[in-house]
Amino acid sequence: MGEITISFLGAAGTVTGSRFLISNGKTKILVDAGLFQGIKELRLRNWEPFEIDPQEISAMVLTHAHLDHCGYIPSLVKQGFEGKVFSTEYTAKLAEIILRDSARIQVEDAKYAAKKGYSKHNPPMALYNENDANRAIEQFSATDFNVKTKIAEETFVTFHPAGHILGASVVEIEFFGKRLLFSGDLGRPEHPLLSSPENIPAVAFDAIVVESTYGDREHVDEPSNLAQIIRETVERGGSILIPAFAVDRTEVILVELRKLLEAGAIPAIPVYADSPMALRALALYREAINESSPEIRADVLADKLTTDPFDAGQLVELPTVEDSMSVNNPTSSCIIISASGMATGGRVVHHLANMLPVPKHTIVLVGYQAVGTRGRRLLQGEEFVKMHGKEIPVKAQIEQVNSFSVHADASELIDWLRTSSEPPKQVFIVHGEGDSSIALQDKIKKDLGWESVIPKDNQVIGI
Repeated sequence: MGEITISFLGAAGTVTGSRFLISNGKTKILVDAGLFQGIKELRLRNWEPFEIDPQEISAMVLTHAHLDHCGYIPSLVKQGFEGKVFSTEYTAKLAEIILRDSARIQVEDAKYAAKKGYSKHNPPMALYNENDANRAIEQFSATDFNVKTKIAEETFVTFHPAGHILGASVVEIEFFGKRLLFSGDLGRPEHPLLSSPENIPAVAFDAIVVESTYGDREHVDEPSNLAQIIRETVERGGSILIPAFAVDRTEVILVELRKLLEAGAIPAIPVYADSPMALRALALYREAINESSPEIRADVLADKLTTDPFDAGQLVELPTVEDSMSVNNPTSSCIIISASGMATGGRVVHHLANMLPVPKHTIVLVGYQAVGTRGRRLLQGEEFVKMHGKEIPVKAQIEQVNSFSVHADASELIDWLRTSSEPPKQVFIVHGEGDSSIALQDKIKKDLGWESVIPKDNQVIGI
């Protein structure tokens, strides 16, 4: 047996671009293949050739279907990857939606850039197209939770529920006698739709790779300020735009809006779900509820025959571009939920271009906004943001609501690690900006007495 190594090819020192390569001789397994997002320096890395020939990758394992974990797969296929992508059923179904949408947006953005002449590429290019995405989707192989599956020579994978988004998993990999655990993105104990993350399997691990997105923060369980923001905006005749990830975040927000409407906490105004991807994801969440999936909370399943958790009678779905354009300049108060969650692309950019210059409107940012994204720049109070080659003045009110996170906070990460039956031989902290990872490292040492490592970008470590 050769040396077993993990190469940290992404999400090391940053929260996007999750890519972890475990190797032993000719057997190479890639855990996640996400897009880098945020600052230009990171985004440019998506265009660099992969660190090894993708044809050498024996198989890929996908923790969940968010773009920063799966969005690079079509590029790998374009570069020659021919192996299978192993995931859970709903990760495969959601990834199909997300990858096709990602390819479509990239192609459309390249065409728009060519038309407007603001791209530095000549001609403007897409990282991959819908044909590449379709080829990648054909390489998916779905399996159930808690089923041990052989994926390569002396390599087995078992998926455990992570409670983050539908299909999300903590990945257990047995690799030439070594046992590794990848947290992926760990969910919270109180997700409004999904069951809590499972405890760590009761076996000895040679390494645990844990995310640290909120490694320096605690989610404060206080009443959300969303209702007040909505009421105040409506009182001045404005509308509310919520940039939201199409998968899970849109669903969670719709559940909250239904509760607020039913409680009389906000006025009865139209709620527009404006993202084809979000609508397709919403259909999968409804499917999981209707089929009584074990991923869904018991109380949600108990209510499924009497209530739609996503609609209190005010939901309007906007599947087409024309539907979306009809609410670009809202003349009466409404709530628009549109992707993407960090305002980096998609239909939300067009809404922002129309609504940001108007003081009566409010932009509500929910969840994490990565460094360099348009959402982070809005939070930082920038007076102008660039969209489609133009500088757009920020006159609308910018608000942040922190109560929708489906990432475990620092204490929840520690509580999950504490469920390990014995200390792992190694702990690697990834998927966090510097301060978050360092804070979690300190907390692991203080609360658990474990040593841990924060890998550097492209570092290769033996197991």
